[in-house]
Amino acid sequence: MTAHDFPSTDTATRRIGSLIRDARRHRGLTQAQLAERLGTSQSAIARIEQGGQNLTLELLSRLSDALDSELLRVGPAGPAHLRVTGGRPLRGSVTVKSSKNAAVALLCAALLNRGRTTLRNVARIVEVERILDVLRSIGVAATWDPDGHDLTLVVPDELDLVGIDADTARRTRSIIMFLGPLLHRAPGFDLPYAGGCDLGTRTVQPHMIALRPFGLEVEARAGEYHATVSAPGTADRTIVLTERGDTVTENALLAAARADGTTTIRNASCNYMVQDLCLYLQLLGVGIEGLGTTTLVVRGRPVIDADVDYTISEDPVEAMSLLTAGIVTSSELTVCRAPVEFLEIELAVLAEMGLRYTLSPEYLADNGHTRLADITISPSELHAPIDKIHPMPFPGLNIDNLPFFAVIAAAAGGSTLIHDWVYDNRAIHLSDLTRLGADVRLLDPHRVLVTGPTHWSSAEVVCPPALRPAVCLLLAMLAAKGTSVLRNVDIIARGYEQLYERLIEMGAQIEVFRD
Repeated sequence: MTAHDFPSTDTATRRIGSLIRDARRHRGLTQAQLAERLGTSQSAIARIEQGGQNLTLELLSRLSDALDSELLRVGPAGPAHLRVTGGRPLRGSVTVKSSKNAAVALLCAALLNRGRTTLRNVARIVEVERILDVLRSIGVAATWDPDGHDLTLVVPDELDLVGIDADTARRTRSIIMFLGPLLHRAPGFDLPYAGGCDLGTRTVQPHMIALRPFGLEVEARAGEYHATVSAPGTADRTIVLTERGDTVTENALLAAARADGTTTIRNASCNYMVQDLCLYLQLLGVGIEGLGTTTLVVRGRPVIDADVDYTISEDPVEAMSLLTAGIVTSSELTVCRAPVEFLEIELAVLAEMGLRYTLSPEYLADNGHTRLADITISPSELHAPIDKIHPMPFPGLNIDNLPFFAVIAAAAGGSTLIHDWVYDNRAIHLSDLTRLGADVRLLDPHRVLVTGPTHWSSAEVVCPPALRPAVCLLLAMLAAKGTSVLRNVDIIARGYEQLYERLIEMGAQIEVFRD
């Protein structure tokens, strides 16, 4: 029996729960052991087996894998939609998962290593799976552990670059970070054009400028980049990045890691994913000075052959998403393992807006470097900040966290100007909040004026083709009384693991369905 054989009713949910319970017992697993395999709680497994929790097709598929049960096989289906009954506070605590952006950078970095790379605490999200599909298509062996949390990669001596999965590569911008490692592997290669979210035109010219000193020249041809590599003119080089971008800094680091001599990278990003990449490269034996600063000095190793284990740090953007869910629903909520050093500006702005919160004593992430804390928020009367809210490179307010302030500003009294100077279209996507009752006035493609407090109302909305604005709509629906529908939510799976299930565990009422 497949998931599509069940009608969407309470009776069906109980029947599926009974199937899951029987399959678990047949495998000799306790609820706690199954919960560990899925990365969830024993209480969540108990609710699933009792028919008391909504089940997504993604969760059913993971249960099928964990239980090796054809009874739970999920067949093909159309786009996923959410039915959200809002207007109720969340409760309890939620733990931040690992960084999506760090994971994709480290997957690309594994191409540098002739040895075995084991990445621990990897987010099981669509973006990661896309990069893995591309890596496997060129010959990389990538194996998940039985619990599905840790990933081991072994790179062959010869890569099959001709066999690259072009269709998958075009669905992610992260593929551009193959340039840095691959320039050490072949004198010439083709790489499909990058894709990803619809956030307007983003030039790849900064990447070309950063990689040219390593001998890389790139010509854009029909649907792909044609790369040629020549010997660099000098062993030591200084690169000044024309923008302090995360991926361009990572690409320069990936190129420098196996380059002879010393590379100095100025105007480098020191954001969380860059720090994760630096820590991994140091495990490989690459010398890196200036971690956490805008000047990185890299002493490369032309041959890297090391068996290494690295645990990815927690995701500050997911932490901000979860904090926003609690803020807009006026909840008492604790967000555990939040990387506070990458949230300090956000927390300072929220404090200025009147948010009441407390921090636990700080402790280190499993990578031994990133500072974490548990953040407890309380229902608060918010007001608009005096200044506009705008992003800046770290240590400024994170560019990916900016959209969440549109939802928060809608819950605050007064008018807030939000200036998204980085992306051409994202401010336009934020105006979709008006469908749920928010007063969001689009001033130009980069600025919106949000006036609150909002009396949220339920509505049916189609997801915009951009990850963070799509999540913003979901969070606003949690605050809106009545039942809302968010259509075509597959894009959310690009950057979040089990988001709906975790919100449900905190008391949200969310149902996933397909037409």
